[in-house]
Amino acid sequence: MNAPAPKPWIDAIAPYVPGRSTSDDGRPMTKLSSNENPLGTSPAARAAFASAAAALEIYPDGSAIALRDAIGAHYGLEPDRLIHGTGSDEVLHLATGAFAGVGDEVLYVRYGFSVYPIAARRVGAVPVEAPDSDYATDVDALLAAVTAKTRVVFVANPNNPTGTYTSRAELARLHAGLPKDCLLVVDQAYTEYLDPEDEDGGLALARTEPNVIVTRTFSKIFGLAAGRIGWGYGPAPVIEAMQRIRAPFNVATGGLDAAIAALGDTEFVARSKAHNDRWRGWFVDQITGLGNAGLRAVPSKANFVLVLFEGALSAETAYKGLMERGYATRWLPGQGLPHALRITIGEEAAMRAVIAGLREMIGEIGA
Repeated sequence: MNAPAPKPWIDAIAPYVPGRSTSDDGRPMTKLSSNENPLGTSPAARAAFASAAAALEIYPDGSAIALRDAIGAHYGLEPDRLIHGTGSDEVLHLATGAFAGVGDEVLYVRYGFSVYPIAARRVGAVPVEAPDSDYATDVDALLAAVTAKTRVVFVANPNNPTGTYTSRAELARLHAGLPKDCLLVVDQAYTEYLDPEDEDGGLALARTEPNVIVTRTFSKIFGLAAGRIGWGYGPAPVIEAMQRIRAPFNVATGGLDAAIAALGDTEFVARSKAHNDRWRGWFVDQITGLGNAGLRAVPSKANFVLVLFEGALSAETAYKGLMERGYATRWLPGQGLPHALRITIGEEAAMRAVIAGLREMIGEIGA
């Protein structure tokens, strides 16, 4: 019997797999698998979200005027060059959908964000991986992989799932080496965890160059993952093209209002970064101390650490062992990382428990 058949490039998509929050037998776990903010959400943002319940019968502002004005004022950007999305994921998809199609190529670094190949295949484009440099973005490898078919290049900075960072000079060198008809998308989902001196210049490029956009999210340091709201900034013609395919009313009123309030709560953001700085440093030191057992932490400037298991204790065993102890981490064999776990920086008790669990497992196998 005949039936509708999806396009072959849709069949080729490996669906996105979110971080787990329950064990194999359904027990809830402490979630260190999705890079959420362990301090929760700004009280101001929570109150704004709750107050939106008074007008659930009214459509949200489809143009997000108030939010774009707030983002513009906060970051010194032109509101008419901003686009909002259902998380930054939607903005990534919009960029790909507006500028790539069947037969085109979408380029990103190996161990890049798993949404990039999905966004490419969704529109019939070919995802292309460039080699990494010890889990970090290799600008020379990216430039070497550019062809006449390359239409979009994704760079996450800091990168997910590795946490690695591309300097301002290297990002500028990448842009300078790209053809002008190729769109560079700088995915800054974790940029608020950077120190001021590490600012990568992405927004400046997006302001002055015709082929650069920056994407950001409220899901991470702002603690609004459930609100599903992100944004992008770039040249007016690029943003206008993306707006043409953006779904109407794509972000609910509660998310819009909470995001505006979150921008204003700078104390919460500063406290979240300070917590992350402290416990990421502590966690990396502890992993480094387990180097004799084959554990290695990839240098991270995000709110997570990619831990490599290069000794007797495997990542899979550690993943299952931590799950048995009540902690969900991210094991990524589907992204070419069967030997690694991505571990979110959580509350103090969780980080200490993870290290204790790893030490126990190392001792059990005599590593």
